[in-house]
Amino acid sequence: MSEPKLPTRAEDFNEWYNQLVIRAELADYAPVRGCMIVRPYGWALWENIQASLDRRFKATGHLNAAFPLLIPKSFLEREASHVEGFSPELAVVTIGGNKELEEPLVVRPTSETVIGHAYAKWIQSYRDLPVLINQWCSVVRWELRTKLFLRTLEFFWQEGHTAHATFAEAEEETRRMLDVYADFAMNEAALPVIPGIKSESERFAGADRTYSIEAMMGDGKALQSGTSHNLGQNFAKAFDIQFLDRDGERKFCWTTSWGLSTRIVGAIIMVHGDDQGLILPPRLAPFQAVIVPIHKNDDERAQVMEVVAGAQRELAAAGIRVKVDARDGLTPGFKFNDWEMRGVPLRIEVGPKDVAKRTVALARRDRPGKEGKTLVSRDGLAAVASATLDDIQAALLAKATAFRDANIRDVATYDAFKEAIEIGFARAWWAGDAALEQRIKEETKATLRCIPLDQPGGTGPCFMTGRPAATQAIFARAY
Repeated sequence: MSEPKLPTRAEDFNEWYNQLVIRAELADYAPVRGCMIVRPYGWALWENIQASLDRRFKATGHLNAAFPLLIPKSFLEREASHVEGFSPELAVVTIGGNKELEEPLVVRPTSETVIGHAYAKWIQSYRDLPVLINQWCSVVRWELRTKLFLRTLEFFWQEGHTAHATFAEAEEETRRMLDVYADFAMNEAALPVIPGIKSESERFAGADRTYSIEAMMGDGKALQSGTSHNLGQNFAKAFDIQFLDRDGERKFCWTTSWGLSTRIVGAIIMVHGDDQGLILPPRLAPFQAVIVPIHKNDDERAQVMEVVAGAQRELAAAGIRVKVDARDGLTPGFKFNDWEMRGVPLRIEVGPKDVAKRTVALARRDRPGKEGKTLVSRDGLAAVASATLDDIQAALLAKATAFRDANIRDVATYDAFKEAIEIGFARAWWAGDAALEQRIKEETKATLRCIPLDQPGGTGPCFMTGRPAATQAIFARAY
């Protein structure tokens, strides 16, 4: 008995997402409420994301390290706004080895404090700067409302932590890493993100400035997809991170932190997926191509599998991540649907007629049905497959960009604003404050996502206050 169809995105976007994550075998629910098990297919996607980001981090001079999972609770209390921001989300260990601990330990919600403690020991002179460190790990934040990949108690991410001699150097680092995230999102994940600065009320707890990349999901909601924080000297003063400068004076460092998590997997699902399942960008897909053999008897099987083996070798030699689906007892139609659900960018079909004609059928995941299917010569298959994968990557970005741009409305009044956020993003001149942001959130459930770095110039009247505004802001309901 076949599984029922996915709900369509138009019928129930949230349920479409929830079922798709499970049925595509990306993740599963864990015994602890709010946690997730990342299954091998989902982890392979995350590994490709990791590899792509890690290359970029190392190219900009960063080194990987590992810091403890458990942090003394007193560390978080040293930076007032930091502990205030995170205290509702903390998981605290009070017993170890059947004994009550002298000091409670916090399960890492983020690592600014424990890393600040280490930097205070490691940094003594301007010669020790800058310190550019990243770690890949999981963190725990006690979320009440959870959703696989998007918001879970424990999630996987990377967190970069750097220390610098001047504010200018710290700001340059903060912006550089935002650019790294934006470059990754657009060129690897095919996500057309909007880089911008957060408002004061949306700023990371303990930061002077927070920047983010914001993406529009397939239902018009926003997803914060990566953040980069200029922490000023707040953590340096809390943890006494000082250095002897060239002028012989002791000074506090300027620090940054930046992170991107497994919620980017959720973004990829919601931006590119369709009613048949996932559509994965080729540069990140665990398998870029799947070969489905088609045969009715042993003689046909022998002929087909010989061609399949040759095609697999050729594609693998060209650097294409390829999977042969030789499962017995399953029809080709079942396999087609299965791999469509899993979002493999390119399907290659090989049957007896293809063997005779020295051809194979290529089916693009981003173009369902006959439109995306072509018959190509077996000779030079790798070159054709590579070019097709490049075209799929570009087409996904173009489609997502067109969708985003069609669902951003420029608004000049609160009424127009309310209409805009029903379908997507509202872009407006903004001269409001935190109290006004809170009012908008309470009345519409929309938040100020960011003030885009790319501004039109000039001024305009704020859509809420009427006062002259020098910047435009993006508002949306968000995950």
